[in-house]
Amino acid sequence: MPGENVAPDRIRASLPIYAMLGATALSQVGNMLTFVAVPWFVLQTTGSAARTGIAGGAIALAAVLASLLGGPVVDRLGFKRTSVLSDLASGLTVAAIPLLYLTVGLEFWQLLALVFLGSLLDTPGMTARQGMIPGLSRRAGMPVERPNSAYQAIQQGSFLVGPPIAGILIASLGSSNVLFFDAATFAVSALLILAAVPRPNRLAEKEPGDGYLAELLGGLSFVWGNLAMRTIILAAVVCNFLASPLLAVILPVYAKQFVGSATGLGAMLAGFGGGALVGAVLYGMVGYRLPRRGTLVVCLGIFGLPLLALTVQPPLPVVVGALAVCGLANGPINPIIFTFVQERTPANMLGRVLGALIGLAMAAAPLGMVVAGFALEAAGIGGVLAGTVILYLTTTIFLAQSPPLRDMDRGLLKTREGETTAEVGGRKR
Repeated sequence: MPGENVAPDRIRASLPIYAMLGATALSQVGNMLTFVAVPWFVLQTTGSAARTGIAGGAIALAAVLASLLGGPVVDRLGFKRTSVLSDLASGLTVAAIPLLYLTVGLEFWQLLALVFLGSLLDTPGMTARQGMIPGLSRRAGMPVERPNSAYQAIQQGSFLVGPPIAGILIASLGSSNVLFFDAATFAVSALLILAAVPRPNRLAEKEPGDGYLAELLGGLSFVWGNLAMRTIILAAVVCNFLASPLLAVILPVYAKQFVGSATGLGAMLAGFGGGALVGAVLYGMVGYRLPRRGTLVVCLGIFGLPLLALTVQPPLPVVVGALAVCGLANGPINPIIFTFVQERTPANMLGRVLGALIGLAMAAAPLGMVVAGFALEAAGIGGVLAGTVILYLTTTIFLAQSPPLRDMDRGLLKTREGETTAEVGGRKR
């Protein structure tokens, strides 16, 4: 009968995007294992907190540099090839750490070079998988917001489950064996992409003819020259500048002063992370039907307000609840921003533009942490929380009144295959 093959065809069409999301989950869990196991390995083998900090800084610096500078490489190699090579290279560098240590020995500078190289090679793979989403979404016949939401939910979920899993594995297997296990997750991720994700057609994967520097500057010029793109990326940078120190600096100080236990800090971070996970999932299920611009503005406005509750030092359950609301509002923000950027970027420079977005947002995080640290000493926890709320509300008002973002829900969107698809409200008609 005519409809008999509809379901199998739909499953076949959807398989690549689910494979990509599965590979992303494996890669993210691998990153979390690295995030925990490498510092622990450094502490075990050197006994130096300073060297542990240097190793962590090397990982963060490499990720920022790879995001900002690796875009032309992603565009030249193509998303599938970049993702596979990135995972394989990352797995090899991770496996080399315990392998060298257990055989010929490992000097600290060698360890530093390996963790820097691993992070440098891993980041383009993240950019590439994010770049696959528009084409694979069309292949599966689903709105691009849904896989973007799933991608962000995977990231949020990895932050919730990754560190506890890493702690359990380190306690039971040892940090060296965990790093071998970590390398295996990257290998399986690469195999998933290699086996289940088709290569884009040659038009979508066409290599630019300019040199590396010209391509890099071309991507940055596109971002800066497009007012709507510049506005949304600057908003993402500001959000990361505010949110990263909230989790890494402000809440730990708050927990130490008013809660008095690491368990309380863990509950606070879990509340935020759980809320963000739920927010991303809900947006992917039903929220994508809402107007993007309105949803973005409302979420940004809601994000900051619950922080005011912390200024009166309420009981811990109230703090956790307030942070869960913050996380819930935070969940849809990245899917909306990435969807907008993916839709408004030409196919042959999507890697560069996504790299600029990710890199600038990542670079804003350490700057925000430094500023927050000095601000806490100068203004105290209450002043910093109030200032964070004010900055979030200012960003919200700016975006609400920004003319370039008034067409976020309509327009002609360029597809990865070079087609032009008319869309209303971000969905095909």
